[in-house]
Amino acid sequence: MAKFKTLDDLGDVAGKVALVRVDLNLPMKDGSATDVTRVEASMPTILELADAGAKVLLLAHFGRPKGQRHSTLSTSYVQGDVSRVLGREIMFISEVAGPVVEQSISILRNGDIGLLDNVRFWPGEEANDPEFAKGIAANADFYVNDAFSAAHRAHASTEGLAHLLPAYAGRAMEKELTALDKALGNPEQPVAAVVGGAKVSTKLAVLENLVGRVQHLIIGGGMANTFLAARGVDVGKSLCEHELTATANAIMDKADHAGCTVHLPYDVVVAKEFAANPPSLRTCNVHEVAADEMILDIGPQATEALADVLKTCRTLVWNGPLGAFETEPFDTATVALARTAAALTQDGSLVSVAGGGDTVAALNHAGVAKEFTYVSTAGGAFLEWMEGKELPGVAALTC
Repeated sequence: MAKFKTLDDLGDVAGKVALVRVDLNLPMKDGSATDVTRVEASMPTILELADAGAKVLLLAHFGRPKGQRHSTLSTSYVQGDVSRVLGREIMFISEVAGPVVEQSISILRNGDIGLLDNVRFWPGEEANDPEFAKGIAANADFYVNDAFSAAHRAHASTEGLAHLLPAYAGRAMEKELTALDKALGNPEQPVAAVVGGAKVSTKLAVLENLVGRVQHLIIGGGMANTFLAARGVDVGKSLCEHELTATANAIMDKADHAGCTVHLPYDVVVAKEFAANPPSLRTCNVHEVAADEMILDIGPQATEALADVLKTCRTLVWNGPLGAFETEPFDTATVALARTAAALTQDGSLVSVAGGGDTVAALNHAGVAKEFTYVSTAGGAFLEWMEGKELPGVAALTC
C-alpha cells in the first residue's frame, strides 16, 4: 500500500488551523438529517484535532448547486445535526476563503470548530482551479482529508488542497484505506468477491478487474441472469441484458485463464410477478424456469454451496445483493450468505469488506453490518476502487 501521513504524524497543533474535508452530504427530511452516519464517521478526527487545541474548519459539499449559491443547499442546514453528533457548538462561516474566513478564525478559540459553507457554491471546486484552492489554503496551516466517499473526484477540496498544505489522512480515511488494502491490495488468499445488483453494464469494469484478483467470483442479482443466458439458460422474463451475453462469456473466459472460479446459481427462486410472497412463488433448477417466470433470488442449494465456498476463503469483498432483497422472501439468499460471512468474520477466519449503498442496506437488513470487518458507506468511490482505478483524493495524500 502507498504510504500516507495520518494524524499520528502531526506534531503540536495547538492554535493551528486545521482544514478538514468531511462528507456532510446528508439525506434530509423536514430540515434535519435522516441519517448521520457520515458525521459519526468523521467524529474521531474532528474531536481529536479540537481536543489537541487546533482551530478546526470543516469543509464539505452539500447537494449539487453547480457552482452557484443556492439557499437550500447551504451547509448551514446540517449545522445543527453536526453540532448534535459532535456534542460541541459550531460556528457557521458563510464563505470558504477570503477575509470572512480570516475574521472568523480570529474569533475562534483553540479547540473550537467552524463549518465553512458548501464548497460547490464556487465553480472553482469542481474545476479543481488552483487559484480557488490557494484561496482556501491561505487561511489554514494543514489539511486533513476524512472523506473517502469523495476521493474519486479530483476537485479542489479533495485533491488540489493536498498539494498546497501539509496533507494527512483523517481517522475514517485511514481506516478505510487500511481495510481496502487488506481486501484487494494485499489480501490473505483465497479471496472471494460477491458482486450483485441489477445490471452487468454498471459493473463491467468491476468484474473485469476482479477476475484477475480473486479466486472466487460469486455473481448474484439480475446480473446473474445475463451470465446464465450467456451459458444458454432460458431465463424466461427475468431482468436480463441479452445484448451483453458475449461480454459475459468474455469475462468467464478471462476468469478461466486467471484461475478464478465464477459461481452462478443452479437453483433459483422464481415467480410470475414481482411482489411480496406471490402465489406463483417456487424454487426450481435454472434449466426449469418457465417462459412467464422471472428469477428473483438464488435458491437454497446454491446458497448453501456458496456458504461452503466462503468457508474455504480468507478474504471477502462484497458489493451488491444476491436477489431482490427489498421484497420478501427474495431477501433469503442475501441474508443467509451475509450471516455466514459475519459468523466466519467473528470466528477470525475471514476478513470481510463490503461497500455500496444497496450492500449496506442489505447487511443492515440481515442485522450483520457491525459484524463485518469493514463496511464502507462510500458509493462511487468504493466502486471505482473495485474497478482498480486510482482515486485522485487518495493519490494526493500519498508521500
